[in-house]
Amino acid sequence: MAIFQPTPLGGKKNTRTVGRNYQSIVLIIFTLLMTTGIGVRLAYLQIVEGASHRKRAESNRIRMIPKQPERGNIFDRNGKLLASTRYPRSIYLWPMAHTKPSWAVVGPRLSKILEIPQDEIEKKLQDAGANSSSLIRIARDLNEAQITAIKEYENELQNVEIHTEAVRYYPHGRELAHVLGYTRELTAEQLQEKKKDGYRLGDVIGQMGVEKAYESVLRGEWGGQQVEVDGAGRPLRVLGEKQAKPGNDIRLTIDLDMQLVAEKALGTRNGTIVALDPKNGAVLAMVSHPTFDPNIFSKQKLTQKDWEFVQGEEHPLLNRALRAFPPASTFKIVTTTAGLESGKFSPSTVLQTYGSLTVGGTTFGEWNHAGFGPLGFVGAMQWSSDTFFYQIGKGVGGPTLIKWTRKYGFGQKTGFEFVSEESKGLVPDEEWKQKTWKMPWTVGDSINMSIGQGALLTTPLQVAVMFAVPANGGYRVQPHLLKDNEEAKSWREDVHMKPSTIKILRDGLRKVITDGTGKALNKPTIAPVAGKSGTAEAWKRGIKQNHAWFGAYAPADKPEILIVAFAEHSGGGGGSVAAPMILQVMEDYFQRKYPGKYQKPVISQ
Repeated sequence: MAIFQPTPLGGKKNTRTVGRNYQSIVLIIFTLLMTTGIGVRLAYLQIVEGASHRKRAESNRIRMIPKQPERGNIFDRNGKLLASTRYPRSIYLWPMAHTKPSWAVVGPRLSKILEIPQDEIEKKLQDAGANSSSLIRIARDLNEAQITAIKEYENELQNVEIHTEAVRYYPHGRELAHVLGYTRELTAEQLQEKKKDGYRLGDVIGQMGVEKAYESVLRGEWGGQQVEVDGAGRPLRVLGEKQAKPGNDIRLTIDLDMQLVAEKALGTRNGTIVALDPKNGAVLAMVSHPTFDPNIFSKQKLTQKDWEFVQGEEHPLLNRALRAFPPASTFKIVTTTAGLESGKFSPSTVLQTYGSLTVGGTTFGEWNHAGFGPLGFVGAMQWSSDTFFYQIGKGVGGPTLIKWTRKYGFGQKTGFEFVSEESKGLVPDEEWKQKTWKMPWTVGDSINMSIGQGALLTTPLQVAVMFAVPANGGYRVQPHLLKDNEEAKSWREDVHMKPSTIKILRDGLRKVITDGTGKALNKPTIAPVAGKSGTAEAWKRGIKQNHAWFGAYAPADKPEILIVAFAEHSGGGGGSVAAPMILQVMEDYFQRKYPGKYQKPVISQ
């Protein structure tokens, strides 16, 4: 018997013996570890991140077709429509559209039809995010040629949808631009700020005026349809629907008829006309020039011509009723009040007036260069004597004059709804002068301020509030546009002045019209008027071009209407330039309200 087995011919002898018994164990452990790792990962994905993945899967299967809410309508005090809605057609895309192969055809074609750069379209879609479940508006207000082209190429334009949407419309255009403001698509910065309030890409928002002030009231709530789609993004069925909630309508204190007349009276002059109810501060009219058509902002994109105009050097977007200017002699109402309330001057005070006064080495001139002889407060108001009021300003001193300036509401916002647009003006004082000029307050500063010059700056709306104080018997009103609670007590504050001071003011303002610088308003076509002119020194491009002011209320004994007219760089005086504007507005008001009571105005040919 053979002890050894022969080795097969040509075979190789396997001499490895170490480790062969552990190989299967290693493989088993490795397999177990891999299986355990996969199990743990699956558990993590299902348990920890399951909700997130379900949400992503759902967003790929379910789309939201949003329905924009209609903004609330805006009406004037008599129910006349000022702002409404129209329904143009707009182009929408799913954000995932530009990630598909078909975009190579859709993108260029759509760009050409809409005349929008392709990269601009793509940026909108990218900003929304490819996984966004909402349609994104790419262009609005399509014209018939664009609609026809889209239908003609509908086989190429995959995932392109046309929907009607609500767009703001202003039937009166330019005449109410600074009151109503306009709406415009959110900027990127505004979107970041407003996301927390439910705004989304492509939303419009009030950018100025009433549209901005009452955005939360006018806006409404979005609605839409939840739609199940297939892998290609085609709708399969509607899963649910939420009706869009329209915004609330609001009614303003504005009188449309008066607004249109005021716009006509201002004409092409740069400036403003503001009309108030002097009892409660309700704004009846507010026009500013130059103006603009707010409907241009409802377009997808402003034309170059529109953009250049609204950004022009005359600044048509600025509401001049809320910008600050030197008030000139209209301010003599405050100086009179400070003099009488200080106790340093009595209602019977008579002062000599001069061609000029020299104080501290500086000469301050009288506007007529001659003086008016001896005058009391009423006569000084009638003739607007500068040298009379210089003496009052010097006599009461800076602190008292400044105190009453602030009591009349200057140097602070009026409480009017356009908070971001309204200037608070400037009431200079010792602290301001030290900080700005590194100089102390002087008698000369008080003298300049006494006639509404120097560094003093006030808005036409603040000047209207000033005129309301003598008109209503001593109350500072809060101007407002919302016709809500118009009880006078809700909108005014007692200034606490003596009845004798109010009488002097009212008598003086009446004398201005009957025998002084405001005779342009002493007409039988309107009720008796009380008022005051002002001419503020101003320069434009190195040339002296003064501002013209006039403030007036009527009837003088029981005022119903108060109007301030301001002509910027008019080159003329308040009595010759601004007073005739007020006459036009008052004639319309009294002729409409009291037909046959006053003579009809002669219409010039």
